Amino acid sequence: MKISIRAVSVTSSVLALATLTACAPAPIYQTTSYPYNPPPPQVQQGPYVEYGRVANIEVLRSETQGSSTSGGGAIAGGVVGGLLGNQIGKGGGRTAATVAGVVGGALLGNNIEGRTNAPRVSETFRVSVQTDNGGFRAFDVPSPGDLRVGDRVRIDNGQISRF
Repeated sequence: MKISIRAVSVTSSVLALATLTACAPAPIYQTTSYPYNPPPPQVQQGPYVEYGRVANIEVLRSETQGSSTSGGGAIAGGVVGGLLGNQIGKGGGRTAATVAGVVGGALLGNNIEGRTNAPRVSETFRVSVQTDNGGFRAFDVPSPGDLRVGDRVRIDNGQISRF
């Protein structure tokens, strides 16, 4: 009995299509009643503005923990250095240049990876404001700008600015 390749390909295509169709998720229909009544729009409040004086500005330093080298930088540097060293000279000179390229590239790659994984120090500033109604508010900002202790400020929707 001879099996036609065309018959096998048509059969496998139909079988694949049937399998993929069976895997399709069932449609999801909303069950809300007709007519659709959307919720009422929320009333937007106007901007909330407060006034006060800068009571304190402090520096917050944080340091991320560094990690040791994994050896990946040394391997990558050695490969690149070996490839570059192999392009120089002929015979024994080429071999020496390749070895020097591998060693130099490994040292350089390890050094670069070490700098990349070094601890990082970042500074932010916490500006404390005593509001006119007697409360205190604190704002963590990347830079205090021209704000100084005692300056009069305006707090508009959580944003602090000189007044």
